[in-house]
Amino acid sequence: MTPDAPAGPPANPANPWNIRAVFVDQAVAGSAMARRVRQRLPEAAFQVVEESRPSAPGHPSGCGPSGDPGPGGESGRVLRLSAHRGRFLRPCPGAKSYRCCGYRIVHIGEGCPMDCTYCILKAYLRTDDLRVFANTPDMFAELGDMFGRDRSRRFRVGTGEFADSLALESVTGHTAELLEFLRDLDNVVVELKTKTADLSWMAASPRPDRILAAWSVNAPDIVAGQERGAPPLSARLAAAREAARAGFGVCLHFDPIVPHPGWEKGYAATVDMIASFLRPRDIVYISLGSLRFLPELPAGLAAMGRLPDYYLNEFVEDLDGKRRLVRPLRVRQLRHVAGLLQKCGLAGKLYLCMESDEVWRAVLGRAPHGPDGLARRLMELAFEKRRDGP
Repeated sequence: MTPDAPAGPPANPANPWNIRAVFVDQAVAGSAMARRVRQRLPEAAFQVVEESRPSAPGHPSGCGPSGDPGPGGESGRVLRLSAHRGRFLRPCPGAKSYRCCGYRIVHIGEGCPMDCTYCILKAYLRTDDLRVFANTPDMFAELGDMFGRDRSRRFRVGTGEFADSLALESVTGHTAELLEFLRDLDNVVVELKTKTADLSWMAASPRPDRILAAWSVNAPDIVAGQERGAPPLSARLAAAREAARAGFGVCLHFDPIVPHPGWEKGYAATVDMIASFLRPRDIVYISLGSLRFLPELPAGLAAMGRLPDYYLNEFVEDLDGKRRLVRPLRVRQLRHVAGLLQKCGLAGKLYLCMESDEVWRAVLGRAPHGPDGLARRLMELAFEKRRDGP
């Protein structure tokens, strides 16, 4: 079971997640990130290891074998600074039978300190430990080769797939380092997807036309009851408003839309809150995704005594092995939220995450043109010139 975030302000603001132990691969012990982490977490026990064990997919968090205990038996979360041996840039792992947005992942690490009961990482990763890849020179070499090979080829990339983009930024400085590296690459737009209210990355002076500041949003009851450790929706939207005022494009992700008592009113309240913080022109695009999960996840949550009632709905097995809501309820929810957003002037900025053309037509009355129509449209929106000023 993932520990709760500490109550009240943390003793060290750079350590909001109660990280008490840090394992550092020998290969990255002398890295700039290791030095930053040691400086920012003086209260944490550090141990250099030959190589910390990687996470393995397929074990529900809290149910499969976990990593080593912290050095000296320290309680609290464990952070592992690792040397990543695989590719840093990879395509989003979407099912080919559904519409894919063409997003590319910059793989910065694995695991999230927040504890959301719908999170697919709970069943994908083997451990609750937080892992960050500290061999950034290797990452920059790979990205520089890929992005610089043909400057006319555009890339829409992000870091929020296997980890929250910004949850560990106060500890690692990873995003600031990445944005500094990418500043002169005109053909790359980076999406920073988070549930936090962290805007420290803005201190790196990134280009507003090349950064998309993105927030996951949900209904108030889901945020309060199922997103343990995450900031309230108002804090996220206040951060989004500040980013928009600084000239950055904002993206929002309703993913997953969760069936729960009063969900219609709940999502209406969220859309009203969005409209009170952001103008339509502040928003680049909004994704809508239905609840879907790996089959192991409910059993893992039940073993921890945290199985929400929304897993009692009717689900079908997806084409990629996940389970998702039956289509009638899925379409009803997606159509409801889309309709609310359309009334706010956002009709041209909505897209569905991992859905078939049939569901697209049922929800939005249309489907993207051609096999890569959605990817092309989102690329256009991502590179669209931002309008400055109030």
